Amino acid sequence: MEDRLRAAVAAERRELADLLAALPAERWDSLTLCDGWRVREVVAHITMPFRTSLRRILIDLMKARGSFDRMADRAARRDAAGMPTERLIAALRDNIDHPWTPPGGGVAGALSHDVIHGLDITVGLGLPRSIPPDRVALVLAGMRPRNVTYFGTDLTGVSLQATDLDWAYGSGAPLRGLAQDLLLVICGRRLPPGHLDGEPAARFSR
Repeated sequence: MEDRLRAAVAAERRELADLLAALPAERWDSLTLCDGWRVREVVAHITMPFRTSLRRILIDLMKARGSFDRMADRAARRDAAGMPTERLIAALRDNIDHPWTPPGGGVAGALSHDVIHGLDITVGLGLPRSIPPDRVALVLAGMRPRNVTYFGTDLTGVSLQATDLDWAYGSGAPLRGLAQDLLLVICGRRLPPGHLDGEPAARFSR
């Protein structure tokens, strides 16, 4: 399974690097599904583990008074402001096989990190990219109630039902969509109109 996950991580990074290399310069300043982050901040965040020493991360974490989210936001904005797009793309492309994994998350966590933030970019910008369902299935297989709790997503009375995978989560009124879009729902993102179907759709749409 680990070899399969690592292959999926490499494929995700490679495909995203190719997409970013073809992205018009002006679109790097477009907002994504990550609140307040443009494309360049998201890419800076994705590549931060490859470029930043543990010592620097710990110093930044101390300056953020122990808040990982505050630290990550500050680091993304700082690095996005200081790195041209070519360096950001290179930081991703040069680390396609980087072994980084998030604390306690393993390789599955690394795949989730890359897939979710890649979707923040492509869905946020309306780009027609569909992640292979089997790759999204690997991410969803690792989702647990604690993940939903972490993102603060209220799925009370909602049953997520994928239209491209044999996958469902929760109970209640059906909310249907592609597995990659339902993954974003779990992560607390609000999607553009047309991605979700069902009575609860308005709750999770922009």
